[in-house]
Amino acid sequence: MWGGPAEPADSYYAVRPECTDVPRTRFKIKPGKTLSARKWQAAFSLDGHLDIGKTLHRIQRGGIHPSIRGEVWEFLLACYDPESTFDERDQIRQHRRVQYARWKNECREIFPVIGSGRYITAPVITEDGMNGNNTEMMKKLTPRGPLDKKAIQWLLTLHQIGLDVMRTDRTLVFYEKQENLSKLWDILSVYAWIDTDVGYGQGMSDLCSPMIILLEDEADAFWCFERLMRRLRGNFRCTGNSVGVEKQLSYLAAVTQVIDPKLHHHFETLGGGDYLFAFRMLMVLFRREFSFCDSLYLWEMMWALEYDPDLFSLYEEPGSNITKAVGSNKGKPKSRRPCGKYERENMKIKSSDTSLPISVFLVASVLKDKSSKLLHEARGLDDVVKILNDMTGNLDAKKACIGAMKLHKKYLKKV
Repeated sequence: MWGGPAEPADSYYAVRPECTDVPRTRFKIKPGKTLSARKWQAAFSLDGHLDIGKTLHRIQRGGIHPSIRGEVWEFLLACYDPESTFDERDQIRQHRRVQYARWKNECREIFPVIGSGRYITAPVITEDGMNGNNTEMMKKLTPRGPLDKKAIQWLLTLHQIGLDVMRTDRTLVFYEKQENLSKLWDILSVYAWIDTDVGYGQGMSDLCSPMIILLEDEADAFWCFERLMRRLRGNFRCTGNSVGVEKQLSYLAAVTQVIDPKLHHHFETLGGGDYLFAFRMLMVLFRREFSFCDSLYLWEMMWALEYDPDLFSLYEEPGSNITKAVGSNKGKPKSRRPCGKYERENMKIKSSDTSLPISVFLVASVLKDKSSKLLHEARGLDDVVKILNDMTGNLDAKKACIGAMKLHKKYLKKV
């Protein structure tokens, strides 16, 4: 009911009773502001066209009701074109499910634990393709002769994925079930198999976990994660001694230098000019700084603000694959279809070099908010890390997004 009392959202993501130190959730379901199931259904025409403009506006006002979050995310992440029909989306969905099953079967042929309802945490192979110490697991390898380089590299990652799966969102009742842990492991393992350039990197389990919870079908969850990785895979690409996220850290340094030169100079004086203290925030999009529920709220507001109506067609172009990421269409004429508020600001920029992801400005906003404390209390990088860690559970997602938008405008005026 419009104007009714706000409803806590914690009940949708139950926490294990023994976990008493989890960050408190600030997000509340607000009638008249939060995108409800009723408003969501009303946003579609009879044949299935989605009014994405009104939907984005509603998300930016009050987030998405947990009961419909998964299906809305599929549009925000460009799994589907809002101008498509119900029938067209059904066809795409079925095609993708078949494709995922094909990839999963390829993985199962190499290592039959895939899809078995279990996962591994011990190495099964060495870098030269020889048997690892875990002889029991090696028996699971299907006899197929010498393994090629791709198979060896993939097998080397499986136990690390398993170790990370064990640690991911362990406070949630959802992951008390073995089948949910194995589903997360399966999806990450299949992704590592198809993305040979990046493979698997620590932090991906934090990004994939919400998809498993929100989307019941494993293939649908995989494709939602795959689309998210189109935005973020560059952060996980390793070349020599560098990690891809360092590029965003350099952007963060440049932004802070413009909007808060005093704070930037302070970081440099402390030996933190590389901004590595913000590594985690950018790598897993604030998953550790917010409660589980609040991090989802933050993500959907970010994606609504950044929404680019051209991404679906970009991803679906003939020959397009997982390596075609956000930013690949810079310089192309933009459509006149509704887009996010942040994306509209970026469309005004003549140089694509100035177009940065909103996540950079979110981190800059948090640093700006803590500027006084950092300047007066941080006498070393350990102090910087402690001050930032103390923010856990005390950040407001909507306030952070508003702050990011303000800093973005301020930055554009100065560069």
